[in-house]
Amino acid sequence: MPQTEDGLIWKTSTYTDSGACVEWARPPAGVLVRDTKCRGRARVGLSGAAWREFVGWVRRP
Repeated sequence: MPQTEDGLIWKTSTYTDSGACVEWARPPAGVLVRDTKCRGRARVGLSGAAWREFVGWVRRP
C-alpha cells in the first residue's frame, strides 16, 4: 500500500513480501528511490530516463 510522506506518495515493489526492498516516489521532476528498511536515510534522485532504464533492466530475464 502506498505511503504518503513529505507530500510524496511512496510505492513499494510488488515483488517483495518482506518489506526489504526499495520504494519510489515521483516528485515534479524525476524519481526518488529509498530503502524500505531505512526510510529516514538518504534518497537517490534519478531522471525519468534513468528510472525507465533501471526498471527495464530489472525486468529482463
